[in-house]
Amino acid sequence: MGPIVRGIAACVLLSLGCAVAAQTRPPNIVLIVSDDQGYNDLGCYGDKNVKTPRLDRLAAEGVRLTDFYVSWPACTPSRGSILTGRYPQRNGLYDMIRNEAPDYGYKYPPAEYATTAERVLGMDVREVMISQVLKGAGYRTAVFGKWDGGQLKRFLPLQRGFDEYFGFANTGIDYFTHERYGVPSLYRGNQLVKEEGYSTELFKREAVRFIDENKDRPFFLYVPFNAPHGASNLNKPGVQVPEEYLRKTYPGLDPKNKKAMYMACITYMDDCIGQILDRLDQHGLTDNTLVVFFSDNGGAGQANNGPLRGHKGQMWEGGIRDPFIARFPGKIPAGAESHEFLTALELFPMFTHLAGAELPKGIIYDGFDMLPVLAGKEKSQRHEMFWERRADQAARVDNYKWVNAEAGKGLFDLTADIGEKHDLSKEKPEVLARVKGRFDAWKRDMEAAEPRGPFRDY
Repeated sequence: MGPIVRGIAACVLLSLGCAVAAQTRPPNIVLIVSDDQGYNDLGCYGDKNVKTPRLDRLAAEGVRLTDFYVSWPACTPSRGSILTGRYPQRNGLYDMIRNEAPDYGYKYPPAEYATTAERVLGMDVREVMISQVLKGAGYRTAVFGKWDGGQLKRFLPLQRGFDEYFGFANTGIDYFTHERYGVPSLYRGNQLVKEEGYSTELFKREAVRFIDENKDRPFFLYVPFNAPHGASNLNKPGVQVPEEYLRKTYPGLDPKNKKAMYMACITYMDDCIGQILDRLDQHGLTDNTLVVFFSDNGGAGQANNGPLRGHKGQMWEGGIRDPFIARFPGKIPAGAESHEFLTALELFPMFTHLAGAELPKGIIYDGFDMLPVLAGKEKSQRHEMFWERRADQAARVDNYKWVNAEAGKGLFDLTADIGEKHDLSKEKPEVLARVKGRFDAWKRDMEAAEPRGPFRDY
């Protein structure tokens, strides 16, 4: 065999070896979460106006869920459950970490802000996050975007199992100044930083770089965008997007039109998600990567939650049922639609098992590995889900949903009445009693859980 032939053979063997290594190592996990996006704010969910070609393509290459729920109708507790795999009432972060004075036009001076609830509260440090489990399994971990788990150093991502962090730690920012009502809020690692640019673009930039730098090892990439959440500023509240981008993507629409801005904000995020997916393709990582996308809670403002009732902050389906897409070539069939009852509590066990790790001992988890369900091989183990936000309560048991909240009350059969229009409380008192009984049992379970902060008295 001549030297040229030997060289070609060596290259072929090296390429084959790399391909085998890529397929035998644990799969990469890319988790993308949007902020306040409505149930129907995607082309693949039926909206004919908003442009989401890359997420529509992701759905065509994987599975789209119709009955996916988050654990709370607003961001902080919902995102806490994503990372811990536990009900907000169990992990202790069961309400928002935010100051309400800016809602009334008040700007905190730095010295006062430093001791406010928004600055000092966070997820209990005893909670184990999925990043810690995956890092222990040999994964490189990163989060770029909205953290919302506390701003003090002990609460920040680098202390919670993430190798890299670039984003903001509170509930919302201005897309361009990266301030929350005038308070600088952009972090790199444990330090506040200043950078120019549109936040959605910056988070995408970091995600693409991270993939480039970690293409040869298993990684967990968490990209919690703040789009299409309204900007947190005192002067021009509402969704933000570069005006030239709106004119390019939605020509003819008025840049001052709030709905147009909202749609363009989603489309910009869709573009950025597409670039993240393209980078997986370029490095040959697509077949060995699970990609998951969903919204942290129901839509608000200009969002389209149809055909669901209600919106963010409410116990109606429009506050807690969200769009969900997952792609994992060879494991999840392409173009699938599933009506199985699933929730964000299933993510932690799924990611853990996918990494070849074990759930931490001595911790109660509220979900299960849902990959077989996404793959269409099993029915969901989920038959119940419960929600509580201050005095508002709700429960879903099989197909029946009970709501007891300021916005309304009733019992509804979601199979026949997804819009929660027909109250069955008087027609089916025995069902109402059963569902309320299951909620009461859940409530007792949560109250008996080991106390967690920052709101519990212990």
